[in-house]
Amino acid sequence: MAEKETKAFPAAASTRVPFALALSALAGCADAIGFLEFSQLFMSFMSGNTTRFGVAVSLGDWGNVTRVGSTIALFCFGAFIGTLLAAAVGYWRLAVLLTLQALLLAVGLLMPRGPFEFPLHAYPIVLALGMQNAVLQDEEGRSLALTYVTGAVVRFGTGLANLLLGHPSPSFWIQAPLWAALTFGAISGGLLHAAFGESAFLVPAVVAALLAVVALVMTLIHGDGPLVSGTKSPAPDAAATAPPVV
Repeated sequence: MAEKETKAFPAAASTRVPFALALSALAGCADAIGFLEFSQLFMSFMSGNTTRFGVAVSLGDWGNVTRVGSTIALFCFGAFIGTLLAAAVGYWRLAVLLTLQALLLAVGLLMPRGPFEFPLHAYPIVLALGMQNAVLQDEEGRSLALTYVTGAVVRFGTGLANLLLGHPSPSFWIQAPLWAALTFGAISGGLLHAAFGESAFLVPAVVAALLAVVALVMTLIHGDGPLVSGTKSPAPDAAATAPPVV
């Protein structure tokens, strides 16, 4: 598929793939730090939080129901607001969303801890990781799963099967590296938390800030070219004028 016809965001794999791997590692790092710091509360793995939510409901543990339920809702809101922001800023979305993510990861260290039921200090991190999923898209116009691996593992397995059947998905090959990057990030996050405690969140914040600077420089130099966007409007799942799905 020619770059001018691709639905991917950015269109050029030379930009999209390195950013995807770096952001997956960042998410794994932040999730591991949060899991250890906030009593096994996942920052980005909402499948795990959903299981914990269901168990808490079955046990009548209403403190954990509120704690985990509010985290899931905020993560969803992050994906929601991130997509709207992407639609509003067009090809600036890489720089804008990554800057906001860096700020949110750092702000979490300044928030009050809050009661057990409402972990205020975790909310900015959860919001940032929810927003992250609106940053990149694969060749089929779908948001890349940058903060969780279930979808990546499934897409890789089905992609291998479809490869044997003769019609592979164009982006299935990136799923295994995404899993590896997130795993590497989680290992790094565990080691950082052991060394620095909650302050370890500054590491993914700095990584997000550096990626934001790179994205800003690339946008200033290349504008709406394939290295940054490749389209004259926001990508398919973040376009204010996108046609309705029927």
